[in-house]
Amino acid sequence: MKKLLIACAAAFAATSVFAYPEKAITIVVPFAAGGPTDKVARDFAEAVRKPLGNATIVIDNVAGAGGTLGNSKVAKATPDGYTLLLTHVNMATSVALYRNLQFKPLEDFEYVGLVNEVPMTLVGRPTLPANNYSELSTWINANKGKINLAHAGLGSASHLCGLLFQSTIKVEMTPVPYKGTAPAMNDLLGGQVDIMCDQTTNTTGQIEAGKIKAFAVSTTKRLATPALAKLPTLDEAGLKGFNVTIWHGVYAPKGTPKAVIDKLNTALKAALKDPTFVKNQESLGAVIVSDARANPAEHKKFVSDEINKWTPIIKAAGQYAD
Repeated sequence: MKKLLIACAAAFAATSVFAYPEKAITIVVPFAAGGPTDKVARDFAEAVRKPLGNATIVIDNVAGAGGTLGNSKVAKATPDGYTLLLTHVNMATSVALYRNLQFKPLEDFEYVGLVNEVPMTLVGRPTLPANNYSELSTWINANKGKINLAHAGLGSASHLCGLLFQSTIKVEMTPVPYKGTAPAMNDLLGGQVDIMCDQTTNTTGQIEAGKIKAFAVSTTKRLATPALAKLPTLDEAGLKGFNVTIWHGVYAPKGTPKAVIDKLNTALKAALKDPTFVKNQESLGAVIVSDARANPAEHKKFVSDEINKWTPIIKAAGQYAD
């Protein structure tokens, strides 16, 4: 009888996995609606629903604590494949940023796969008296102790890029944290803050419209996006080795059945080839990753490497949250 029950349970599980998804899937985005990660998530949701049999996918914005509230929610969710997480580099940097982190990035999740990498742009208020990186560098050195650097909150992409920028040029600036990218950009547009280092998904439109000044990109190679193609890299501008991209990955709670993860990964890889998704991402300067990098095991190794990369930078800056 026991063997029969086990066999029935296995058959039921196999049938359930085969039918997956049978109801709406929720993708938790641990940042506010309208921000760069939210934009990636909504484009991805539309692309991935097709290879999942036109599944209904709902975006749930759980913002707060640098993205850790949303991450924690998914880590504690039922591991059935119906609650997923799409987040960025905070999956790796939160280890160093938060003393009382409520989840373990390498232990509390099943890795579905990497989605993209988003370059960063160094931008400034429209009234800033500098028109290229050389002039910006001169202005920074002449105004040490007076410069305001905006970011979207502790652990945000703009915060991390700003930390590395200050560390590289060895100039401390006054950090001005905001509750999200949108208010930070609004104050940059209005001239209330001086500079910011943020994702191309958030800055490209403002650069195209000529509403902010753009000085450089954070990658080692120039970008092909028309609005950004003329911008030098920070590496070629003199900051040798400077290279920051903000990647996005998809995760499920630990214990989600392997068959579900496999099906999600297959759908993820199909979504990364969706023409509309590719076009939308490329127009914002984002780079879609290869199938090899979208592999769950490869992505987990990448996150482990990113933890090792960012931990000493964050600890050296001494910026923590409880």
